[in-house]
Amino acid sequence: MSRERRIETYDLMRCKARVHCNVSLGRRPTDDRGVPVIGMTLFLRTGARSFRNESAVIKVFREECGKVDGCRIQVAYSNNLTFCEQVKLMSSTDILVSPHGAQLTNMFLMDKNSSVMEFFPKGWLKVAGVGQFVYHWIASWSGMNHRGAWRDPDGNNCPFPEDDRRCMSVFKDGTIGVNETHFSQWAQSVLGEMKARKLEDAKMTANGNNFEHVPKTCHCG
Repeated sequence: MSRERRIETYDLMRCKARVHCNVSLGRRPTDDRGVPVIGMTLFLRTGARSFRNESAVIKVFREECGKVDGCRIQVAYSNNLTFCEQVKLMSSTDILVSPHGAQLTNMFLMDKNSSVMEFFPKGWLKVAGVGQFVYHWIASWSGMNHRGAWRDPDGNNCPFPEDDRRCMSVFKDGTIGVNETHFSQWAQSVLGEMKARKLEDAKMTANGNNFEHVPKTCHCG
C-alpha cells in the first residue's frame, strides 16, 4: 500500500472514531484573540516504562507550555480511559508526550501534522530490534510528525555486555529518568514549530485557502 493510501486509511479511521464518539471533526487554529491554540498532552504509564520522577517531568513540560501563549497542557494515563475518552483526548492534542508503549497507537486520532515526543528506558537502542521504531512508522503512515526520542542513559544493569540480546529481559520493563535541561530545550523546539505552523494555518484559513494542515469536515458515515 502506498503512503498516500495509508494516510487516507488513517483519515477514515480517525473520522469514524470521532463520529462514533460525537467528537468535533475539526478545530479552529486560533482562539477568540487570534492566538494559536496548542494542545500538549502528557500521556503517562504506570509500571513498566513509566517515569521514575513523574512530577519532575510534568513540571518541565508544564513550565514550557506556560511560556507559550495559547498552549494548554493535559496529563492523562493510558490505563484508565474509555475508548471515547481517548478519542476526545487525542482530538484535542497537537503535541503528544509519552513513553514508548501501546498507548502511542492512539497518535492517529490526533489531527494530521501533530507531533509526537517519545521516551525510552536504558538499553533499548542496542537490543530491542527494529520493532522499537514502530511509532516512527505509524507517524509516517498516519500523517503525524515524530519529533524524535529520548533514551535514558541510566537504569538497570545487565550482567552481560549491553549489546547482548539477553539484556532485553533486563531493559524491557525499565523505568525512565529525567533530563530537565534536554526536556526543556526539546519542548521549546517542538512548541516553537507548532506555534509557527498554527499561525500559518490561521493565515491560510483567513485568506480562504484550502490546504492539508487545516482539519476538514469528513463524510465517513
